[in-house]
Amino acid sequence: MSASARKPTFLELYTPKLATVLREGYRWRDLKADVVAGLTVAIVALPLSMAIAIGSGVSPERGLYTSIVGGFVVSLLGGSRFQIGGPAGAFIVLVAATAQAYGLDGLLVATFLAGLILLAIGLLRLGQFIRYIPFPVTVGFTCGIAVIIFAGQIKELLGLHLTGPEPGPFLPKIAALAQALPTAGWGAIAVALLTILVTLAVRRLRPHWPAFLIAVTAASVLAALLHLPVDTVGSRFGGIPRTLPAPHLPDLSPARVLQLLPAALSFALLGGIESLLSAVVADSMSGRRHRSNVELVAQGAANIASAMFGGICVTGTIARTATNVRAGARGPVAGMLHALFVLLFMVVAAPLAGYIPLAALAAVLAVVCWTMAEKHAFAVLLRASRGDAAVVLVTFLLVVFRDLTQGILFGFGLGALLFLHRMAQAVEVERPTPGSQADQADGTEGDPTTPYDAAESSDAEVAVFRISGAFFFGSAAAVGAALDEIGERPRAYVIDISASPLIDSTAAATIAGFAKRARKRGAAIYLTGVGPAALATLGAHGLRPPLARFAATVPEAMAMAHAGLEPAL
Repeated sequence: MSASARKPTFLELYTPKLATVLREGYRWRDLKADVVAGLTVAIVALPLSMAIAIGSGVSPERGLYTSIVGGFVVSLLGGSRFQIGGPAGAFIVLVAATAQAYGLDGLLVATFLAGLILLAIGLLRLGQFIRYIPFPVTVGFTCGIAVIIFAGQIKELLGLHLTGPEPGPFLPKIAALAQALPTAGWGAIAVALLTILVTLAVRRLRPHWPAFLIAVTAASVLAALLHLPVDTVGSRFGGIPRTLPAPHLPDLSPARVLQLLPAALSFALLGGIESLLSAVVADSMSGRRHRSNVELVAQGAANIASAMFGGICVTGTIARTATNVRAGARGPVAGMLHALFVLLFMVVAAPLAGYIPLAALAAVLAVVCWTMAEKHAFAVLLRASRGDAAVVLVTFLLVVFRDLTQGILFGFGLGALLFLHRMAQAVEVERPTPGSQADQADGTEGDPTTPYDAAESSDAEVAVFRISGAFFFGSAAAVGAALDEIGERPRAYVIDISASPLIDSTAAATIAGFAKRARKRGAAIYLTGVGPAALATLGAHGLRPPLARFAATVPEAMAMAHAGLEPAL
């Protein structure tokens, strides 16, 4: 009898990935690779950090403080090898609303409290529950955030002059911007267009070059040489300081804490979602696995540290994390070096930041909005089923026209109701049978007549897996992890889902992701036991030939797989 597996200790579960990487053996060549990756990410983070801070209604150095302090702590203590922490576009709406309502001091209090909440969530091992947020909700709020952020950049993109403060809600904001259209400035429009065009051109012609930095630099040089009538960082904010401020605690009086607690809860919820999504992206690109609870602890510590140094909310940033992986990072040292490189920029080149046109930074955020909006996934969900379409639309519309938190909560609630409805429809009513049944002959109902085929278990070329039970957003993460952890690397996979009464869009996206990774390794995917409803959902997510092929039974799929593996005569 085999001994049961030893449960990991608390210290083992909460050991930062930095310690893991150092124990594995960190060499000089690893440090050189991390230096290159850290510098690459810092170049990307520089204009983004300032643009996100300005879009959030605070001065640009607040974004740099966040990247430096928060980014360093996330990499130092985090549960992901490649996570890059810093200010994120997803927070712009919440941060701007909090700063407008409670001032910068209130924003720092909310950020500090959000850090404490994330620490508690991680230490109580509640991180896995964040994975239960359905895919349509994630897509809906991401697209909604993109729309709101873009609306907030129209004023700077067009150089508009409003008669009063810019409204916060979406419809009044659009109405005020429309009334101010006659005040549009040609200089701001030219700078914004140049920034966008240069960014797109660099991404297309030289995808590994820092497109945002090149575009912002070109726009700044053009505006300075031609003396264009545009607002700059220097004219609006008076430049950027060259040092970090001294750390200090914000006002944590009971009355202030109660006042800012709702905003802090929203920061913590969104920060947890974004950071774990970013860690999952890094896992899919690198083949490694993050630990969600220690990652949330690191995010909490990073937000506490950021608030003490005057920074804004910290979270895992998907684009910068993906850049880190693609740049060849070996571990968390790259993220720590990225923070130090941003600090070096502040010390050396802070005076030059005063020449950056605000229209150029607004153009950077406009491109970010277009990139972060999951347009393809949104369209797929609208076609997948009426239920998924309802969830993504309700979430999107509430985020845009009401509130981000309301959008997430209502979307999650609607997704849960939709799941219960689907599960109820999946139940089959059978004719009552006595509690103790008589023996039945072979071949009757409940006893398959197909003989046992040992090839299904011993075939080295084709691996057969069966998914039983409801395959939906609550189980998709576990199934995806199980598929990714398969030790062998066969030339074909057969996935039998005949025992799954339900396949939702999150499950379909999980299978599609596994199929794409298998295809990169040269392995084929065959799906069996797919009913009409599941076939439509899977097809909407791209699971069709050549990415995946379908068969009625497992033996038929194995025969198709072997026929495809044999060379043509």
